[in-house]
Amino acid sequence: MIKIIVAGDYVPTGRVGKLVEERQYEQVFGEVRKLCESHDFNLVNFECAVWPQTPCPIVKNGPHLACHANGVEMLAYAGFHCACLANNHFYDYGDDGVSSTLDVLGKYHLDHVGGGANLKEASSTLFKKVKGETLAVINCTEHEFSIATNVSGGANPLNPIAQYHAIKEAREKADHVLVIVHGGVEGYGMPTPRMVETYRFFVDLGADAVVNHHQHCYSGYETYKGKPIFYGLGNLCMEMPNSRIKKWEEGYAVGLTFDAGKVDFKIFPYVECKETPDIRFMEGEKLGLFEENLKQINQVIASPQALEEAYLKYLERVDELYHALFTPYAGRWMEALCEKRLLPTLFPKAKWPKMLNLIECESHREKLTHFIRNRLKKQ
Repeated sequence: MIKIIVAGDYVPTGRVGKLVEERQYEQVFGEVRKLCESHDFNLVNFECAVWPQTPCPIVKNGPHLACHANGVEMLAYAGFHCACLANNHFYDYGDDGVSSTLDVLGKYHLDHVGGGANLKEASSTLFKKVKGETLAVINCTEHEFSIATNVSGGANPLNPIAQYHAIKEAREKADHVLVIVHGGVEGYGMPTPRMVETYRFFVDLGADAVVNHHQHCYSGYETYKGKPIFYGLGNLCMEMPNSRIKKWEEGYAVGLTFDAGKVDFKIFPYVECKETPDIRFMEGEKLGLFEENLKQINQVIASPQALEEAYLKYLERVDELYHALFTPYAGRWMEALCEKRLLPTLFPKAKWPKMLNLIECESHREKLTHFIRNRLKKQ
């Protein structure tokens, strides 16, 4: 029997960043350390790079995230053993950021999975001996600006074909198979129907548990064919005072117990970086409200119709966000003038990364497709 913890998004910024530089680790992660000490192997989503000597941010949409090397030391202090690197910020500072991150992880003896100096390294499964049993960890992320290639570093992309082979291989070599995905819609506390279909497929292939993070708010979970699937852990430690996401400061860690082919689980809800720059596990009335909300989310996940309806309502709400991005010329003559470059472009340089992100990322592409279909219906 082995017991592990899987935690969500970690970026030591703001007040936490200052405490990290001062090595005030107990103040931030004192309670988390106690939880980790009661488990055998602990994983966290390391959603940034360690500052390289000469920071050179890549061209992308959204913020560039990095932290002091002490941010890794604090993870080791807290009792984490492995950094999950498949996320949309690991490559924010290019190959130099990848190199500096891997070097510092090695310095503090933390394993890593889901990221590397090239696609082959990033897509490698982590096989870890824990109390005499072999745990296989597969970590991948939806497509944004961090994806590794054959000649550049970055993260392992979500690709059900590649994950098919990885899970099948892991099932043959390991006692337990864990799949960790970074994906979903930021600020939306439900999985999309595509996520449910994909993650259940991973269980069909042989995964013993599937855990997702990325949305910066927690989502629910289900048990499918006796195996747990968690659709969103929320942030572990990622202070963002000006965030517009309602549940930014709330999340939960997952405790998994693998025993003779069976998987049990327990969740550990917390509040992060609200009044104070730390992680405090919920109790009392706060815990009761959390559990009631989570129950309601799980009821929606259990109903395909309710889940589809919830997602369509969300898409309707966000459709208006795309109007500012799409103002193309129409008509044969206008298009001809555009081709001859006789009309100015309507897309300034700053918009191209946004356009790429909308097309390439699975969750963004679903929202974009809905917007275009709605526009066609209204014409």
